[in-house]
Amino acid sequence: MENQTLWASWFSTPWALNREHLAQHAAFLAGRLASDSPARPTLEPSANGERLSAFEARRRELNAASGPVGGARSGIAVIPLFGTIVQRAGMMTQACGGTSCQQVDLALQAALKDDTIGQILIDVDSPGGSVYGVEELADQIHRADKPVVACVNSLAASAGYWLASQASEIYITPGGEAGSIGVWMAHEDWSAAMEKRGIRTTLISAGKHKVEGNPYEPLPADAKAFLQSRTEDYYNAFVKAVARGRGVPVADVRKGMGQGRVLGAQAALEARMVDGVMTITEVVKRMRRGARVANPSMAASMRYLRANDPRTVVPGSLAACRRMLDSMSRY
Repeated sequence: MENQTLWASWFSTPWALNREHLAQHAAFLAGRLASDSPARPTLEPSANGERLSAFEARRRELNAASGPVGGARSGIAVIPLFGTIVQRAGMMTQACGGTSCQQVDLALQAALKDDTIGQILIDVDSPGGSVYGVEELADQIHRADKPVVACVNSLAASAGYWLASQASEIYITPGGEAGSIGVWMAHEDWSAAMEKRGIRTTLISAGKHKVEGNPYEPLPADAKAFLQSRTEDYYNAFVKAVARGRGVPVADVRKGMGQGRVLGAQAALEARMVDGVMTITEVVKRMRRGARVANPSMAASMRYLRANDPRTVVPGSLAACRRMLDSMSRY
């Protein structure tokens, strides 16, 4: 029953998930359903023997690797955004791995409150995931009063890019990919298969649309139209968030950022989806060179300049922009 619930939940959820990973998740969950082996949480041992979630283990490892810079508000907090994204840690993250919006938000808020932290780096390698919780987390990243840098290392697809696009700056590794701006839902019609097996299901419900979209009958036209409208609602929120984060018109997101495709590093740069191409090591070095008492208005200022001066998206120009803002903050 646990695995059947997992399967039903997976199909009924609106997803901002790269389509190439759809078959992988479906195959994994189908195998889990067939084996009737319930998903169990994966805990990783730390150096002192403490049992940690995969997210916490990765977060500590990345933060140890970034190292302290020295001085008040000069540290860099690294937050991993790996695997499939869901709203809360649970059966999905246990079964397929991944990250929850709740985990990322908690780590983000802790970094914002930490006086030793001046900048935040989000290390992104995600095909996307459920739309639930993503819009709210994107708003938190966008409103951060410390500079937030995202590094696509090596995939930021769908919900992964939705979140990464809200950073003050976003970079992509030379072999990385970004995009898949879109939303999808799925409906399975089991009626023909069940009829062959001699199974007939009678649904008893109250409320005109309560059992709308059930798998025991073909999807009616009005139900399909409603599901399409919900998908469009999430897509519009996705597009508006990317336009806000990247400082570009909504039309540029709809028509010029892959239209649902993932783009390679250079194509993503040309489409103004990222600010530069570099490895995560280079991103950390760049952040260390600029480490200082954080200017709370820097993120907003950079978004304003990016939206109002197209030169700020030319490779290398963001460094000049940062130097200009740093000099301005001294007065």
